[in-house]
This record gives sequence, C-alpha cells and structure tokens, in this order.
Amino acid sequence: MDALAEAVVGGATPEQLERIPLPQEYTAAHLRAEDVGMFGAAEDKDVRKSLRVGQVPMPELAPDEVLVAVMASSVNYNTVWSAIFEPVSTFGFLKKFAATGGHAARHDLPYHVLGSDAAGVVVRVGSGVRRWKAGDHTVVSCSYVDDQEPATHGDGMLGAEQRIWGFETNFGGLAHYTFVRASQLLPKPAHLTWEEAASTTLCAGTAYRMLIGEHGARIKQGDIVLIWGATGGLGAFAVQLVKNAGGIPVGVVSSEAKAEVLRRLGCDVVLNRAEIGLGEDSPRTPEATIELGKRLGRAIRDAVGEDPHVVFDYIGRATFGISVFVVRRGGTVVTCGSSTGYQHEFDNRYLWMNLKRILGSHSANLQEQWECNRLFRLGHLVPVLSSVHPLDEVGEAARLVQTNQHIGKVGVLCLAPEPGLGITDTALRARIGEDRLSPLQSLSA
Repeated sequence: MDALAEAVVGGATPEQLERIPLPQEYTAAHLRAEDVGMFGAAEDKDVRKSLRVGQVPMPELAPDEVLVAVMASSVNYNTVWSAIFEPVSTFGFLKKFAATGGHAARHDLPYHVLGSDAAGVVVRVGSGVRRWKAGDHTVVSCSYVDDQEPATHGDGMLGAEQRIWGFETNFGGLAHYTFVRASQLLPKPAHLTWEEAASTTLCAGTAYRMLIGEHGARIKQGDIVLIWGATGGLGAFAVQLVKNAGGIPVGVVSSEAKAEVLRRLGCDVVLNRAEIGLGEDSPRTPEATIELGKRLGRAIRDAVGEDPHVVFDYIGRATFGISVFVVRRGGTVVTCGSSTGYQHEFDNRYLWMNLKRILGSHSANLQEQWECNRLFRLGHLVPVLSSVHPLDEVGEAARLVQTNQHIGKVGVLCLAPEPGLGITDTALRARIGEDRLSPLQSLSA
C-alpha cells in the first residue's frame, strides 16, 4: 500500500492528504487488450481467466474530475460483459471516447480498469471542482455525462455523450483509486460501512429511475409490480422501492433458497419459477411463451386477485415475451438490460391491442441518484450485500455473478482492510438495526 493509501486508511486529515504526493502506480482490477480474443468459441467464458489484478499507471487529473481513494466497490453485470468481451469488447468504447479529444484521450489504453460502483475518500480535486474537497466521504454514481451538451440539462441520460463509468470509460472503481467527474459524486450515507455504501448506487439508482422517477413507470400506491430476478442486485432494490411506494411486489426467483431470501426482504408475493414451469431459460416456441404467460398470470391472480400494473424486467430474452403477455391492459413493461440475451421476441398483438407500453430505461441521472441516495441516508432503503471479497479475489466475485450463484450484491474491499469500517453515524445505525441493514448477509443462494 502506498503512502497516500496508508494515510487514507489511517484517517489522515484533509490537509495531510493534500500534502502526500500521488503514487505513480496503483492497484486495479483490469483487462488487457491483448486478451480480447482469448475465449474464441469457448462455451464457458470464465471471467477468472481474463480479470487481472495488478499495478497500472496513475493518469493525470482533469479539471472537472475528482480522485477518490476507493475503500470498497462491488461487482455488476457489466463487469461480466466486460470480462468476456461480449457483446462487444469495451476497448472499442475507450477508443470511441478518446476520439472526442481533450482529457478523454487518456482513456484509450491497452488496459481497462473496471468497476461501476465505489465508496471512498476524496484525495484530490480538479481546478474546476467547487462542491467537493479532500477528505470528503463519497459514493460514486456510474452516470458519466457531458455537462456542456444541451440534452444533458433536460435529462442526463439523454445526452449522446452519456457513458457508464468503468464500463464505457477507463479508471473504474475496482481499484485503489478511481477518477470520476464531480457530477458523479454523492455523499456517503454515514451509517453504512464502506462495502455497504459501495453496493448501492448503480443497481438502486437504476431501479429508482425504472419505477419511481419521472422517466420511468412512476408506480403509485396499490400498484402490483412483477419483479423478475427479485433477489438479484436490481431486483432486491426494486422490491424495497415498491414496498416504500405503497405498491405490491410480486417477486420471481429460481430456487426455494432465494424464495426465503425474498420473504426476508418483505416481498408480498413470492413465486418460484420452477414450481410454475418457468425453470428453463432456453429458447421456446411462441405458443409455449403464451402458455407460460397464462400460467404465471393465474399464479399472480391467485395471490393478489389482479394482473400486474408494471413488470420489472432486466432478464431479457428468457422472460420478455412473458412480460409483455402478463402485464395488464394499459400496463407497462420497463426494461434496463438483457442478461439472458438481447434479441427479444413477443407477440405484438398483446401489446398493441391491449394498449400496453414498453419502456426502456438506463442507469439514472444525478437528480434521480441523489433522491435514491437520500432514501439510504434516511434509512428507508437498505443495502442488499450478501458477500464481500478482497480485491485480489475479484475474479471469484465476478464469477459468482456470471453464474448466478449470488444473491443481492457482491462487494469488493479495495483499500478497506476489513469489513465493517467507515461508519460515522452510529446512532442512526443503532436506530435502524443491524438485522435490517444486513438482511442477506447470513444467507446464501
């Protein structure tokens, strides 16, 4: 550990942090451009083979950027996509970004530092940064936007130059240090540990925009919301948001163990895919999709008496046709991803003739992230962290996500020497309660 990192871990003052020189290199989880074709036609593209942990050079800080010493991060599915170089190699993203010029040119390198979540301590600020200073505790939003682009001021996610940090940019959060724009920073919830705080922004913010924000489904009290993959990082936050909004979450999971997790989260209705014949993700005929949709619809009506107003779908090919069928007349299917495949098939008659909507959603703008983070700071939302790994075992952590052997979020300790550190509001933590703040820690999938 370098001198600056040691000072951060040791609780140095802001003045002390500013006096310590930056190291020339730092430890980071990264990919190498030379490995892009390593998997070929292999059926199992094991991310443990492509993810490396080692030293990378410390780049220059841009005027609108903040250098954060990362105490903890977490694994998202975009880490898996990056590490298997599919659907495209992320090195193409870095070249495209670099072509915009200026400080963006730094990002086109023969290595790619990954990670789209982080919690840590500010150690340097660029000359154009006003609202953040050395010593501040922060969490990082993954939405990397150009504040000089007009569309950004209407909705940060609509700007053509919007990117996902650590996926479409370099210098991500699975590292000892990360470079982020000041417009990505949010105050760290003071009652959370580093690893808890680092597990919230990407998935919770994405779910907030999909369900609550003005650009999403805008659920209301009493709405029935079907949530696929309800114990995953996105799904577990979706369950909490629906409950907080006065809705009725209906969670779908793949095993009885995950069903028990979902009950612990307070989900009103829990459906095991296998028990209603939805266990296989392999391609199926249109007729089979409709039959499975009817079966799922009956199960939901048996439980709550009505069809769902909203379906929360990030699973993709395996579920999307069912989602379109099962949502009620005038209802909305909101999607933010396709972990089982991007090519979706559905019977359009059930969409147009029943006036249903499909709503695409991606990450969250800074205001949505701020509102979601506020819910964590108030204790209305809690982390869904199930396991924590050291940075040098990031390959194993990512493999859990790749093979769907995880529940909730998988955390990664970067500079934090052990779990449980970073709490500065012990009174609020005591009021909320350890059991509520760690609902998944004692369970496994």
